[in-house]
Amino acid sequence: MQLVVARIGRAHGIKGEVTVEVRTDEPELRLGPGAVLATDPASVGPLTIETGRVHSGRLLLRFEGVRDRTAAEALRNTLLIADVDPEELPEDEDEYYDHQLIDLDVVTADGTEVGRITEISHLPSQDLFIVERPDGSEVMIPFVEEIVAEIDLAEQKAVITPPPGLIDDRAEIASARDAEGSADASDSPDSEGPADSAGPAGSGKES
Repeated sequence: MQLVVARIGRAHGIKGEVTVEVRTDEPELRLGPGAVLATDPASVGPLTIETGRVHSGRLLLRFEGVRDRTAAEALRNTLLIADVDPEELPEDEDEYYDHQLIDLDVVTADGTEVGRITEISHLPSQDLFIVERPDGSEVMIPFVEEIVAEIDLAEQKAVITPPPGLIDDRAEIASARDAEGSADASDSPDSEGPADSAGPAGSGKES
């Protein structure tokens, strides 16, 4: 299985180093010297990491064959992709690879369906679940202990305890929109009315 582990940022200095946006909890394993990584776009790879160091809180990498700022800048925005055994699990039992979380159903503690995780956004301050709701809209849920109470891989679900406003406002807006659509439908017999339901609904996982 191939997983995105970093995105190349700006060139640093004049000797071929680049900044990278780390997208893995194990950079010392995935982004260490000697690691060979596929790329997106594929035309610029594969890339072999020659050296790595931390500077001002940012990881800097130099790749074999990249010797100057021009060559480094040409790699900007390239995604770095590692081959990972699908059966491999993180060393920490409270950590998860992105592929373990994608497609999990998100529910509240009382069992209310929220949606399905479609993407994990790795920000400098925290990770976010991008959750597709039954009506097709998206909501961002911080992947922090205070909000994500449980990850149950066996049941393929993430249980959340969202603070007021995190998901409620969006649900209220959807309900108001559907109610308005229903009123319009009653005034106009030929109208088909809204296609989506604002109420909780199951979100089946894609195979």
